[in-house]
This record gives sequence, C-alpha cells and structure tokens, in this order.
Amino acid sequence: MATQECTPVRVGAAAVPYGHIIGSEKWRGTPLAQLLQGKIKLVFEDGLGLVDFHLSNRVCILYLSEMDLVSGNAFKRRLVRFRKASTLKGIVIAERTRMTEQFIPPVQNFVVLELGMAFLPVANHTEAAQLISHMVHNRSREGGNNPFLAKKNCRLLDSFVVRTLQTIHGVGRVKALQLLQRFPSIQVLANASLKELEAVVGRAAASNVHAFFTKTM
Repeated sequence: MATQECTPVRVGAAAVPYGHIIGSEKWRGTPLAQLLQGKIKLVFEDGLGLVDFHLSNRVCILYLSEMDLVSGNAFKRRLVRFRKASTLKGIVIAERTRMTEQFIPPVQNFVVLELGMAFLPVANHTEAAQLISHMVHNRSREGGNNPFLAKKNCRLLDSFVVRTLQTIHGVGRVKALQLLQRFPSIQVLANASLKELEAVVGRAAASNVHAFFTKTM
C-alpha cells in the first residue's frame, strides 16, 4: 500500500462521530476493513496521508502489516514523519506473526522509547479489528476523545502489554503481571534500573528485561 506523500497528516473533514472511524481509502475492500465493517461504522476518505484510521479528532492509528515489517525500514521513516508533522495521539498496531516475531522487540523499542507512541502487537486482522472496535465503542460510552481512558480498554491494553512482556526469556505471566503492577507503562518499565527490576522479578529475569529494552537496535 503506497503512502500518499502530499499531505503527511490530515484529519477527516468533519469530526468523527461516536461509533465511527475514518479509514484511508487504501484500506477499502481489504480483509481488515471487512472485519471492521461488521463491528463499527467505517467511513473511507482519501488523502489521509500517513494515517490509516482516525478514531477521533485527536487519536489515530498507524498500521504496520507483516509486509511493512519485513520489507526494510520504510515504515520507520513513515512513523518519524508522522511524529514530526503531527500532535495527534498516534497508536501503532503491528502484525506479530511467525515472520515478524524477530522484528517486534526492536520496533517496539523504537516506537515507544524513541517516538513516545503507543505500540500494540496483534496476531492477525481479526485481533486488530477486535482491538480497534473496543477502542471505538468505549470512546462512545465514555463520551470522550481518548479511547485509552475507558476502564475496559485499559484492561485490554494491559493484556497486550502482558503478552509482550512474556516474549522475554524467563518472564512468564506471573512475572509479567508483577512488572505491570510495579511499572504502570512500558515506557516506565523501559527506564527502570536493573536494581529496580531485580526487586520485582529476581536477578535472572531482570537482566533479560533490562537487556530487552536497552539493547542496540
């Protein structure tokens, strides 16, 4: 899917109604769009530039497909352009598959630590559609522009963080939950010292967690 270069970031012409999202025209007819149409009202609009979906006037999604992740660093340039051109809250959703498994940790570090954006790995389009629809529906019920404020979404996002932490050698579900309880976000966790981590999960697991967030990309 080619990115439109003329307009780096453009919000839809009208405010995004509750229960709706605005999707880039490039997604029309795709499996993800078809799955979303069954859960929420998806309106397509041309010229959104780097953005794939607008959940509100302030929150948008940039989707990284399996092909994006295995085809080089073009997706990184796209994310950097978005961050420099926009003050919108960007959520990066990335496909975590057998082919992309090795790329996810460094991409997560890049997105969260260097760009300061939310990063959510999904296994497939079905999981992505479920996640996006939860964000939209909870935004509608909460009556606000930030889908992360809803308690159900906080639990949903926590589950994705736990799954991400479980990919670290020596960190199972129990230790992942302990880390999440002690460090409320991946960014806080990434900046934790080895000593702080050891106090939660022990020396061996702490070393692996620390290495996961500090290794050179």
